[in-house]
Amino acid sequence: MAKSTNREDHLKALYALGERKGGPDAWVATNDLAAHLQVKPPSVSGMVQVLQELGWAEHRPYHGARLTPTGRSLALSLVRKHRLWETFLVKRLGFGWDQVHDIAEQLEHIDSVELVQRLDAYLDHPEVDPHGEPIPNAHGDILDKRVLMPLSELPADTWGQISAVQDDQGQVLDQLQRHNLALGSVIGPKERMSLPSEGHQYILVTPWEEMGTQLQTSAT
Repeated sequence: MAKSTNREDHLKALYALGERKGGPDAWVATNDLAAHLQVKPPSVSGMVQVLQELGWAEHRPYHGARLTPTGRSLALSLVRKHRLWETFLVKRLGFGWDQVHDIAEQLEHIDSVELVQRLDAYLDHPEVDPHGEPIPNAHGDILDKRVLMPLSELPADTWGQISAVQDDQGQVLDQLQRHNLALGSVIGPKERMSLPSEGHQYILVTPWEEMGTQLQTSAT
């Protein structure tokens, strides 16, 4: 079980970093993968070799690693389970959005297709998790059509609506909660200044220029 869990952790990390770097064709450096998993690079290199032997990933010197179609499908299954469990923990058991990541990391390794199907149905087939991140459907498709960008890339004079927050950033989630900011909150220059700048990259917003103009007009 430990070996299987370790493989799946590397698989999901490779998927997450690949998505942040541009998608399925993006190569992920071994050092980046090690930093993400908080393990030593030689350990990651060994596991990448295992994933390659299983047909889940490919590795090229000086490029890094990326998932094969089979590996991507398996990774999306893990992401689906993780985000469904987070939704269950928040919506049905009353956990805070900053409390559920580590618990879902354990639950995502339960290998039961029927359990996941029933969990999805019980939750009425949610499309996003409590952090605003899209939940892949049973076929591994992500149907999210939102146009999101990190708060760090939003022009300083532009307003935005908080649409998602990376769930593994507990400090960022805590900071948002302290300032009474959540999914759907409108964030402008004042709110941005109240949040540590190093966390802006993990907060995904929908640019809302029209709302910003309206708010600025009403304030003058």
